[in-house]
Amino acid sequence: MAQPSLIYSFVARGTVILAEYTEFKGNFTTIALQCLAKLPASNNRFTHTADGHTFNFLVEDGYTYCVVAVESVGRQMPIAFLERIKEDFIKRYGGGKAATAAASSLNREFGSKLKEHMHYCVEHPEEISKLAKVKAQVSEVKGVMMENIEKVIERGRMSTVLLTRQKIFASRPTISDSKERGCGGRCGFRT
Repeated sequence: MAQPSLIYSFVARGTVILAEYTEFKGNFTTIALQCLAKLPASNNRFTHTADGHTFNFLVEDGYTYCVVAVESVGRQMPIAFLERIKEDFIKRYGGGKAATAAASSLNREFGSKLKEHMHYCVEHPEEISKLAKVKAQVSEVKGVMMENIEKVIERGRMSTVLLTRQKIFASRPTISDSKERGCGGRCGFRT
């Protein structure tokens, strides 16, 4: 690797590590495992900082993707790395082998993929940065579209209510209608 910026990674199902990779020695593996044990099971991203490293986690659908990075790298590269390994892992194992795999049983197959993704992210930071920006823009546009759809749905509901009220009032005879029809006040209205 060009520099040791991404130093350890794993994929876990719950707290069972299925595959992991590192080229370095240190207590970062112990800290990562301690963090894993304390993570909530809900889909989300988490970052813990300790000893000049960030411990970045992406939890989704019962699987946890982790990368330990040198703190000076920032958050963009680790998050992009986590997205890459998540997509690759789901493509390879989604709904199949990973659901019942034993601890470390995917090391041989997926450990090498973790290494490839680490090297790629470290050696192509500009591309990773561009991809992260595009994904952020797409996510922002998606959010705006969802807001607009919700507004349209709400307007549709309001229109339906107004049309219903209009139909109700249009079907009711009014006092002026009965006078215009020539009933001369004999239509059951008393004053």
